[in-house]
Amino acid sequence: MMQGMRRNTGKAHVVRVKRSHVDKLGKRRDYESVYLRRTYRDGAKVRNETLANLSMLPEEAITAIEATLKGQTLVAAGAGFDITRSLPHGHVAAVAVMARTLGLPALLGPPCRSRDLAFALIVSRVIRPASKLSTLARWPDTTLGADLGVADASTDEIYAAMDWLGDRQDAIETKLAAKHLDRAVNPGRMALFDLTSSWVTGRCCGLAARGYSRDGKKGLPQIEYGVLTDPAGRPVAVRVVPGNTADPTAFTEIVAQVHDTFGIERLVLVGDRGMITSARIAALRELNETGTDFGWITALRAPAIAKLADDDGPLQMSLFDVQDLAEIAHPDFPGERLIACRNPALAAERARKRYDLLAATENDLTRIAGRVQAATLAGADKIGEAYGKVVGKYKVGKHFQRKITDTTFTFSRNQAAIDAEARLDGIYVLRTSVPAADLTPAQVVEGYKNLAHVERDFRIIKTDDLDLRPIHHRLEQRVHAHVLICMLACYLVWHLRKAWAPLTFTDEAPPQRDNPVAPAKRSAAAAAKAAHKHDIDGNPLRSFRGLLDHLATLTRNHIRYHGTSTEIPMLADPTPGQRRAFDLIGAAIPLTIAA
Repeated sequence: MMQGMRRNTGKAHVVRVKRSHVDKLGKRRDYESVYLRRTYRDGAKVRNETLANLSMLPEEAITAIEATLKGQTLVAAGAGFDITRSLPHGHVAAVAVMARTLGLPALLGPPCRSRDLAFALIVSRVIRPASKLSTLARWPDTTLGADLGVADASTDEIYAAMDWLGDRQDAIETKLAAKHLDRAVNPGRMALFDLTSSWVTGRCCGLAARGYSRDGKKGLPQIEYGVLTDPAGRPVAVRVVPGNTADPTAFTEIVAQVHDTFGIERLVLVGDRGMITSARIAALRELNETGTDFGWITALRAPAIAKLADDDGPLQMSLFDVQDLAEIAHPDFPGERLIACRNPALAAERARKRYDLLAATENDLTRIAGRVQAATLAGADKIGEAYGKVVGKYKVGKHFQRKITDTTFTFSRNQAAIDAEARLDGIYVLRTSVPAADLTPAQVVEGYKNLAHVERDFRIIKTDDLDLRPIHHRLEQRVHAHVLICMLACYLVWHLRKAWAPLTFTDEAPPQRDNPVAPAKRSAAAAAKAAHKHDIDGNPLRSFRGLLDHLATLTRNHIRYHGTSTEIPMLADPTPGQRRAFDLIGAAIPLTIAA
């Protein structure tokens, strides 16, 4: 009687008991037993009683019993609510948060329909670059279209928004230049400039022309565009010119626009030896006579370096006995400083490459000599044509001497020319107008090496992230607007990559170089990340594009409970990596990206 009363009192619960056992072979085996127990009071004591062994039940049944005993009400799967729509959200939200943190919407212009469309085009270019028509078709399939109200946009509205944005290019870039090139934030007054090209589809674009293709698309029309950045590579302005414009001409145009459009009077422009030539420096000197103060950092071409290295010239190998850089002067460069540098690693690489090219050329020329000797190749013109193909392929014909007749062909290495070139391996000379009081020789070298930042921006714009090419637009103003959209997207990517460095393979803290001439090296932490593919906490690392794809799996779901007509938006539970991505940009995960 008392035992029956006890069974009707107390509280039932599920208990999981884990055990392990080592068998005769030394292998450890783990077991889990699950029991239904109740707890009851017997006088002053609390006792437990096992009511049933649940170990043989399926895990789903055990979980259901456990939840019921905890007071939860269970319903059949799908019986309580429906998920009416699920849209990718995390990548859109992250890019939009960074854009608003940087003040990008206000930078574009006053609030209006065109601004919303332009903003959507820039964000879309970051999350998934595609043609404008393809981008328009994808807007309803992410939260970008719904939150910005652009899901129903038409093609005409897209093109009108591009025209609106193009009309505001000068105002946008003037604000960026004031923000990143002003002396208060850029005390060295330094800006980087470089030029690249991208091919164009169709035949009706007025900017498309055939010229030197940096994409290797020979025979196709192209445009050229120059990007102006701050010393860290943050893009500030972009200008598009016809595809057959020479680099020095493009440089002259951008300098004039820096002065006229942005109102900048003092700046140090850094460009490579093909960009800032002696003729362009002469143009800068003329501009400076009107009251501006434009300096430059560039490099000398090989013939000028060889002249400095003559027997009586200032560039002697003894300069590098103690250190890898030295400042010299020469009457051919009045009012300028020359910084001579020698990079041993570059010298070794050039020597190796020359050896390989000479050996390959010699091998092919030996075959030609064998054909002439076997009389399968005859005639000075035919032999000369075969010789020209070989030296044109390997580009070291200046290092060979040859003698060609109708029936004979002999060749030999020009060892004197080879030795003269090898003597200058690894040596480059920078020229600058900036006085030593403003920039030390080491700072001049660092400033020139920063051109690598612009090259990185070009990779972001053209291939890695934004896929600018090919150009599909016909009207010139649309081409200008398309390139501007890509530049502003690159501005966003620059900041996102920096913020998300802990989640990617980016070197967060590259070691400082004691010798600015020495090659850059990765930090030990970056090497460890690359080797283990995880950070120090064991979280997986991703590429920048892979991280955006992972963020896209964070969806916003529209839930409608049965018996109601109201839909409730709800985010999926974020992964630790998704949550950290938002932490690194200083924001909680927003339910909507609307302002």
